[in-house]
Amino acid sequence: MNEQLAPPGYLTARDTQRALSITPGALRNLVYRGRLTRTGGTARHPWYAARDVAAVAASRAERSAA
Repeated sequence: MNEQLAPPGYLTARDTQRALSITPGALRNLVYRGRLTRTGGTARHPWYAARDVAAVAASRAERSAA
């Protein structure tokens, strides 16, 4: 597979899925619902800002701890 590398401060879709422990469909759902925004890359290989991914991860952790 020809995986693109994201620039510093950004994560690829695959890296984002691993960081959040979610499936590709769940990642698409986060984008669709506006909880995560694509910040670069291409239509097939989007990038996500690492700070945005960290915020989603913190929100998910906060909800599961409550």
